[in-house]
Amino acid sequence: MIYSSWRKHGRSFDLGRMTLRDLVPAYASHPAVHVYLVGALISGVIAACISRDPWHPMAAMVATALAYPAAWYGIHRFILHSRFLYRSKLTASLWKRIHFDHHQDPHRMDVLFGSPLTTLPTILSILIPLGWLIGGPGSAAAAVFAGLLITCVYEFCHCIQHLNIKPRNRLLRRMKELHLTHHFQDEHGNFGITSFVLDRLFGTYYASARERKRSPHVFNLGYDRAEAARFPWVATLSGGLPRDHPPRPGKTS
Repeated sequence: MIYSSWRKHGRSFDLGRMTLRDLVPAYASHPAVHVYLVGALISGVIAACISRDPWHPMAAMVATALAYPAAWYGIHRFILHSRFLYRSKLTASLWKRIHFDHHQDPHRMDVLFGSPLTTLPTILSILIPLGWLIGGPGSAAAAVFAGLLITCVYEFCHCIQHLNIKPRNRLLRRMKELHLTHHFQDEHGNFGITSFVLDRLFGTYYASARERKRSPHVFNLGYDRAEAARFPWVATLSGGLPRDHPPRPGKTS
């Protein structure tokens, strides 16, 4: 079965020990990637069948590409790094899955990907209205088509940023440097994945680790032992108290 490696070894796909050659088949076999590609195929066919002209769908796809960095920045900064989610029993497990686990262990590929159960509703709720305003249902489908493909690109770039390699491509190398400062120096900045324009615009950009003191919450996102005592649900789900440092590559605890 195509998903047998993920069912059996999902937690052991350790980006800190993988090469680009290892990443490609792991990425290509990820169930979320297949969900996005199938969704892109369906929405692309719908757009082609019901669009009255090519210009509005094209405009919707361009608007999607421009909106993506802004949407990611806003969600990443104000939702994924917020503290209100873990303070409610109703949303604690959601926050744990969508971001806390990733900061606790940035090497784990199985929690690097967002769950389609949360990513798809978010994508659809943003892109369907955006495309519809531009040109009706055909353009809405075109926006979803573009958004799902861009999501695949984002996820692949995100994986590369956590591989224990130095990308040869200068742009990818710089993306990796900036993203790793977010994970290992100060989580209050460099929220972008492929673009850091909005970080510059809103004052959350920093060019190197030397520009900021190391945050005590860079691995636990503020959910430390004191917070775990007050709001125990994430700690209970994790099977222990939050870590203030990630495990070394190859270790899960």
